Amino acid sequence: MESQRLSSSGMRGSEHVGSEIRYSHLLQILCMIFFYSIWILDSFALKTSTFLAELVPLPIRLACSISIIAVGSILISKAHRKLFEEKPSDLITDGIFAHVRHPMYLGIIIVYLGWLISTLSLLTLIPWIAVVALYSKMADHEEKQLEQKFGSRYAEYRKRVPKWIPKLKPS
Repeated sequence: MESQRLSSSGMRGSEHVGSEIRYSHLLQILCMIFFYSIWILDSFALKTSTFLAELVPLPIRLACSISIIAVGSILISKAHRKLFEEKPSDLITDGIFAHVRHPMYLGIIIVYLGWLISTLSLLTLIPWIAVVALYSKMADHEEKQLEQKFGSRYAEYRKRVPKWIPKLKPS
């Protein structure tokens, strides 16, 4: 029985042209451990690069952080709902996918950014950049597969819809 895993770009696992990036799940877990380890160590123990936190009062940082995490969570939720609850059988180009090609990955990156902003730990920029690089590589890998499967339909979708910065009005 074939796996029914969905990619963040909206293609069911049984319809994948190729496969996910090798060890992508492990890499995501390692990135998460790396990020939160550095964030906790620098923010609460070492405090080597948190001098910016003294310039921005905690209530402002927390309000910004919570708002950013909420935006990321909404993106993740909308993408998840479209992919897993509606169970599409074709290329998804509507809903949140009409605004941005990788809403789930973008949401994850934004959630990490929210945590970074909560303490303004500059040292945490290093693992955050690693997170961005990982999800960018995963998105590129998926896009090659989607182009193989859907050809000119996906190429047209790529032209209309941005990869990372959402369009406010879909075209």
